[in-house]
Amino acid sequence: MTLFGFSNTRKIAVLAACALGIVFCVPNVVKDDLKAKLPSWLQSTVSLGLDLRGGSHLQLEVDLKAVNAEFLSTLLSDVRTSLRKEHIKYKTPPHVEDRDNNPKLLFTITDLSQSNKALDLIKKIDPSLSTQISPEGQVTITINPIATQERSKKIIEQSIEVIRRRIDETGTSEPTILRQGDDRIIVQLPGVEDPQEVKKRLGQTAKMTFNMVDSGAQNTGHVSADSSMLSYVRGEEDGSRKIAVRNHVSVSGEHLLDAQATTDHETGEIGVSLSFNNVGARKFAEISANNIGKQFAIVLDGKVLTAPVFRSAIPNGKASITGGFSSIKEANDLAILLRAGSLPAPLKVVEERTVGPSLGADSIQDGRNATVIAFLMVSVFMILGYSLFGVFANVALIFNMILLFAGLSLLQATLTLPGIAGIAMTIGMAVDANVLIYERIKEELRLGTPALAAIEAGYDRAMTTIIDSNLTTMIAAATLYEFGSGPIRGFAVTTALGITVSMFTALSVTKLLTAWWFKNKQVESLPI
Repeated sequence: MTLFGFSNTRKIAVLAACALGIVFCVPNVVKDDLKAKLPSWLQSTVSLGLDLRGGSHLQLEVDLKAVNAEFLSTLLSDVRTSLRKEHIKYKTPPHVEDRDNNPKLLFTITDLSQSNKALDLIKKIDPSLSTQISPEGQVTITINPIATQERSKKIIEQSIEVIRRRIDETGTSEPTILRQGDDRIIVQLPGVEDPQEVKKRLGQTAKMTFNMVDSGAQNTGHVSADSSMLSYVRGEEDGSRKIAVRNHVSVSGEHLLDAQATTDHETGEIGVSLSFNNVGARKFAEISANNIGKQFAIVLDGKVLTAPVFRSAIPNGKASITGGFSSIKEANDLAILLRAGSLPAPLKVVEERTVGPSLGADSIQDGRNATVIAFLMVSVFMILGYSLFGVFANVALIFNMILLFAGLSLLQATLTLPGIAGIAMTIGMAVDANVLIYERIKEELRLGTPALAAIEAGYDRAMTTIIDSNLTTMIAAATLYEFGSGPIRGFAVTTALGITVSMFTALSVTKLLTAWWFKNKQVESLPI
């Protein structure tokens, strides 16, 4: 016969859960040298956030105006190229008119019989564009505002991902990167007191493109609207040498798969090897096959790194940038930027602040004190209110904290001040279930119910109320996690995990302690 429904299997399961909680909680309290000796699966700990550990806080602004301007420039170039290719003549050349932040592309065709052909051509370039044509032959291309918003959203998301990869390359651990508002990104770097290297790396857009050289403009010095004069650096910084490059991008840097610094074993020449994905390899093979003997430019951030000549087709999607590198470090820095990916838009640091480690230590001490005081006050209340049963609830509360930190360690969660607030609140909420159970037991005893039956009724009949109250709190925590940002999410995680653990400790640990005590004492009245 089992007491309170506790079979041997259930007892072992409860004890095993408590033991595992202690095991996974231990790495948080041992020194680093001892933690390094533990098995890899046992080295996960709770990370401290910026407000506890100290570090740097950056607020970055994404230049969406530059992105939209580039989109219009590319669209203008595509329209001009397509009109010439289809032999559609125009009186007024394609140009951009921007009034009240509502840019439009305008041009006037000569032959009205080509109107439908021109409109179909524009639809092929971008189906989201809206086009109108007047009786005089003026074509108006309007940018869809919904498409612009969607493009801006993707730019922000892509920027966050690139920032994350670049920071990972620097070796910075536990960074917090999140969106704020329409065009801002928050970057928090715990433990980084001087973020200059990170700022330098984030500030470089590393936007790489492959463009054909305009040989005609290069020879004559006359640059058309389809080309631009760019600085030819090749390791120089003054940019005195210029080269004419076509604006049309033959291969975009987004198709770059990998970049590695290399050194030729025979010549000792330093370079960067590049490899493209399937799309990039196909495009690169096409332009190399169609332009053998012609010069192309590798452009990084609006400057020409090198302008080699296609000697043959390059079908395997592998290329190399050589020359212009003074050291292997310079080549490796470039490879890191390219490997991390191109930032789709320039970034501007609009706010920067540093949290000193002493302030973080003070926050930890204050949070620890608040948690200990809350624990002691709750423990005293439970003992005064429920005697020995209050002691059982306090033991369960200790395991609640152990299992909570074990869970945070396994999740490798980042603990912040709001997270500590969530833990302190969990201490108070963790005994709610025991209060409901014990009050129900008191009620049964007042009705004359025997001790054993009163205990069983207290746990059984309070179950529905306990589940309902905790479920509503879980819904609130889930809402905070879904719609909140970093610190708010930390509060939601600790609260939700604490509630889940408290359900186990309040219903299983206290019940198991009560069962052991009742079996050994064989009491007829309960000290509650």
